[in-house]
Amino acid sequence: MTTTKNISTTGTQFEGQPVGKKAYHHGDLRAALIEATRQLVESKGPDSFSVSDACRLAGVSTAAPYKHFKDKTEMLVAVVLEGMQRHRANMLAALEGIPEASPERITAIGMEYVAFALNEPGIFRLKFGGFTDRISDPRLEEGGQQSFGILLSEVAKCRGETGITEDVRRRGFLLWSFVHGLSFILHNQGLADKGGEFDLHDLLEDVSERMLS
Repeated sequence: MTTTKNISTTGTQFEGQPVGKKAYHHGDLRAALIEATRQLVESKGPDSFSVSDACRLAGVSTAAPYKHFKDKTEMLVAVVLEGMQRHRANMLAALEGIPEASPERITAIGMEYVAFALNEPGIFRLKFGGFTDRISDPRLEEGGQQSFGILLSEVAKCRGETGITEDVRRRGFLLWSFVHGLSFILHNQGLADKGGEFDLHDLLEDVSERMLS
């Protein structure tokens, strides 16, 4: 049996409660709609999201979103961008207190990556399930590069490099590939059980040390 007891749960929780009236009262219509969209993406899945449902959850009229968003796609992109910001903030927070140039920092980033995938599966699917691949928005590419850049910077420090060399980028890509694939596997208990019983932190620690050696 897979154990994930050490996964951080700093990600946002999803209550499915009306979110818009207070925010809308204060004029923050855009934030209320983004929050409603996020909740629906997590509770119903990205494919079942509708603008009308978001309006109902936010407590606003069906015409309200078009003051800030051109269409449904823009609402979903906004949710992805905010999710990416949370993800980066959580990764950086996970590094606090861990010595510089320590492989444990790579492990901490991996733990936070898996935590994000499991705590916010709807946003994770939006980002990596093909939706954003069809969107021509430079903010999505920039956000992804910033997140990957956090990992590359830590790999460079562990390797004693002053910049992002080809070797650093290769090792960083291998680390990301493993954790990214593992995140998808852990969504499926049948697949996860194929690895037998393991502690997630110990597994990522082992991978980090091997990739950095």
